[in-house]
Amino acid sequence: MPHPIVHFEIPANDVERARKFYTDVFGWDIQPIEGGYNLITTGQEPGGGMMQRMAPDQGITVYIGVESADAAAKKAQDAGATVIVPKQAVPGMGYFVQLQDTEGNVFAVWEPNEQAA
Repeated sequence: MPHPIVHFEIPANDVERARKFYTDVFGWDIQPIEGGYNLITTGQEPGGGMMQRMAPDQGITVYIGVESADAAAKKAQDAGATVIVPKQAVPGMGYFVQLQDTEGNVFAVWEPNEQAA
């Protein structure tokens, strides 16, 4: 069964400039929430987020919905992926693991789980 993209993140050197750009060009609603994160509403699913760039080469990351972040990360590793960010909880929402594929692209797997802590 195919797994859908459920979220995306856009890193920015200047978050205010990037927020204005994506709002002006695409009409997205981008609202700051806690911790310097900005929630992006595109008008359709998936929605996204924007935050301060954490590494010079950090690009847009897509989050792919899975039943188990652990199982999906292991399957990706078995196929040649490398874990970039180990399993992390987003309290009350779920778990994610960020990986790098065999071509150097970063992606994440997302396991929804309201009990995540």
